[in-house]
Amino acid sequence: MKRWRPLFAASVLLVAATTLAWSQRFRTFVEPNVAYDGRFTFVRLRYTERGPSGWSFDYPAMERNFMTIVQDLTAMRTHVRRSNVHRMDDTLLSRYPIAYLSEPGYWYPDEQEAAGLRAWLQKGGFLIVDDFLLRQWDVFSRSMREVLPDAQFIRLDRTHPIFNAFFSIGTLEGLHHPSSRNAKAEYYGIFENNDPKGRLMVIVNFNNDIGDYMEWSGQGWYAVNLTNDAYKFATNYLVYALTH
Repeated sequence: MKRWRPLFAASVLLVAATTLAWSQRFRTFVEPNVAYDGRFTFVRLRYTERGPSGWSFDYPAMERNFMTIVQDLTAMRTHVRRSNVHRMDDTLLSRYPIAYLSEPGYWYPDEQEAAGLRAWLQKGGFLIVDDFLLRQWDVFSRSMREVLPDAQFIRLDRTHPIFNAFFSIGTLEGLHHPSSRNAKAEYYGIFENNDPKGRLMVIVNFNNDIGDYMEWSGQGWYAVNLTNDAYKFATNYLVYALTH
């Protein structure tokens, strides 16, 4: 028994450390927002949770990794080590042209949040929706129609210019939500006046989680091709939004 005590003690410490790591991952520490200075700042939208803190999943590692890639690939002046979190009704949101919404399967906007996001979109904002799957579509679509009551979700194919804005993406097949291989990625757009030839206001990554692929890109959790594809889609979204 004496011989096994050190091993048992080490196992307990390992379990405790693992539990702490996971608890810390799901605890949200929101960093101070960076002051506006004209450089591109990644903006994540925050909402009142009903369940897990879905809006903060992959924060802030995803932002850091993605902005590092953007800085290396493009001539954009970006904030790499800092990013912003804004509520949908924050008046400062109008300073930023692109925002990211995570886990809309847990998103239930109130009237003020819906009105704020609606105004931002109508003034030219571009929204990236990510990290939800399967029946979570019902919550997302219902909440999105609180923002844009007449919104139509138009499925996109690879001929849309967003998939050729920086990288030429040859196929929209291959990615799936990390939680389920059965959740094959689909891409939808919401257009101004529901006109597919008009301004694309919202890009929807359904059955997908490009944020998670980017967050863990340095740890080898996912196959390299999946991580590379996630960066390609994300970069195209950014470049498309800034040039249209």
